[in-house]
Amino acid sequence: MSTLEIRDLHASVTDAAGEAREVLRGVNLTVSAGQTHAIMGPNGSGKTTLAYAIAGHPRYQVTRGSITLDGEDVLGMSVDTRARAGLFLAMQYPVEVPGVTVANFLRTAVTAVRGQAPKPREFVKELNATMEGLAMDSAFSRRNLNEGFSGGEKKRHEILQLQLLNPKIAILDETDSGLDIDALRVVSAGINKFAENHEHGVLLITHYTRILQYVRPDFVHVFVGGRIVEEGGPELAQELEASGYERFLTAGATA
Repeated sequence: MSTLEIRDLHASVTDAAGEAREVLRGVNLTVSAGQTHAIMGPNGSGKTTLAYAIAGHPRYQVTRGSITLDGEDVLGMSVDTRARAGLFLAMQYPVEVPGVTVANFLRTAVTAVRGQAPKPREFVKELNATMEGLAMDSAFSRRNLNEGFSGGEKKRHEILQLQLLNPKIAILDETDSGLDIDALRVVSAGINKFAENHEHGVLLITHYTRILQYVRPDFVHVFVGGRIVEEGGPELAQELEASGYERFLTAGATA
């Protein structure tokens, strides 16, 4: 059973002026296969920084603490090695790549992660079946990567990658952002299908509880000021929906 362990994680981000600013201030979190974790918190609390630090974004420098996957030191791995080891990040703002089709990008990614290129005919069959499950037209695979995509199309494509790459631990950064209700249901169904496999773990980052009506977390973590300040079950998300983050922000300001 796979386990992602984060211990006393501190990280800084380098701004446009080249100055480092500490964002993560001692994060402790364990995500195991068969579990779905939701991280909720206000804007600027460090949720995305956590996701990027796990994935290995070069602007986010870990200054203290550790990240391990099945006991292996993640911080010592390159970005591509982290992906091959079983980590996946669905970004909040996927990048447009003109001239590269969705199909070519996905086949290249699958080849890199699996260690060998799938046979073209078998890959097309697998791709089309996965797209059909996400209510995506087959013509989508011939479009340039994220170019001119709507918010819903970008997020469906992230879940398409998730299902094809089949990682151990999926980190989903505000996958519900910009989705209408129909797209939210489709994307949530894709996440649930992935999570049904008890060899998979999910870390879902979100501001709102609406996606949690469809993707039920086992654990909810409140993220404020660069660290987890409260933990609980699904009922904690309902409390946040009712009362917001004010009491946690007030406690952090007086701590």
